[in-house]
Amino acid sequence: MFPERFSNLPAYAFPRLRALLDHHQPGGEVVHMTIGEPKHAFPAWVTDVIAANAEGFNKYPPNDGAPDLLDAISGWLKRRYDVDFETDRLMALNGTREGLYNAAMALCPETKNGKQPVVLMPNPFYQVYAVATISVGAKPVFVNATDESAFLPDYAALDTETLDRTAIAYICSPANPQGAVASRAYWRDLIALAEKHDFRIFADECYSEIYRSTPPVGALEVAAEMGVDPERVLVFHSLSKRSNLPGLRSGFVAGGSECLRRIRQLRAYSGAPLPLPLQMAAAKVWADEDHVVMNRRLYGEKFDIADAVFEGVHGYHSPEAGFFLWLPVKDGEEAALKLWQETGVRVLPGAYLSRDTDSGNPGKNYIRVALVAPKNEVQSALSTLRDCLYG
Repeated sequence: MFPERFSNLPAYAFPRLRALLDHHQPGGEVVHMTIGEPKHAFPAWVTDVIAANAEGFNKYPPNDGAPDLLDAISGWLKRRYDVDFETDRLMALNGTREGLYNAAMALCPETKNGKQPVVLMPNPFYQVYAVATISVGAKPVFVNATDESAFLPDYAALDTETLDRTAIAYICSPANPQGAVASRAYWRDLIALAEKHDFRIFADECYSEIYRSTPPVGALEVAAEMGVDPERVLVFHSLSKRSNLPGLRSGFVAGGSECLRRIRQLRAYSGAPLPLPLQMAAAKVWADEDHVVMNRRLYGEKFDIADAVFEGVHGYHSPEAGFFLWLPVKDGEEAALKLWQETGVRVLPGAYLSRDTDSGNPGKNYIRVALVAPKNEVQSALSTLRDCLYG
């Protein structure tokens, strides 16, 4: 017998994409613009650090993170957000997906005000939010993040009964896939809402270092300014996007000391800490900003290209941050299939990142396009896409 609660899960986005496209021949040279897997160079010295610490492969790695790594993360939080975090309020992660899932496992109560707890999440959303919710026996509530709400979920518009049952609210800023950034006012309102209805905020900020001009405001800095309970807000960061190191699997969670104690306790039984040589490399990467500035410049150039290519396209929004385009189309699946069959450019239908709601699927009329390839390839592919879908 299989758990009934998992029977309603939709197929993951990329198997759905393969089912849609792969029995059709591409109409040209294949260009992959589906997966947010960075292709810019990571710092060349990373492999040297790993090699210099290779004897660490002969040891079980520290479950919570090596002191060097935690110190580097604490230093980065201070430089980036001007917040002071002792290492008892930090834990290294084997990628943020692990943390986003296990934090729900460790912190979501079995009931909230005597009822099944609710977990809020933006729609579209990172799929682990929903799976974590279902795993803990909570009810996922998908809040559409649309053009009308500046592509961020308006949790305050929910009814009081739902908010009083809410245990956790996931929020991604900068948003995947729309690139919207939560303002200081947005964070203040959300934190105040969490205080009023007694729920925790899980802030997924893994795209925070890829932005056009102004560094995105972080949940931790606003929470510190407001003087709220440190257990109220947890944030999740990663080196995958910031430093082009998705294969290093290095991220972290920061929050209140009691929340971190509970997450560590679960991690001791079920987690897989990062090998020590990789932790030493990650410590040096968190301490270096030069490569991040270069990385951001490269993405900025590609966003400038996108703005030029899609100038005049009705409904086009130039993203504030991240590295995706969220392009309006009549139907995402039809557009992705047409583009594949006629040009070989491969994109993701927006509906594959969203769930149907009473007010519709907010991703149905969009495609997501990842700008991770080299600049010349991006320029050619975007021009091809425009000619095919908007010409």
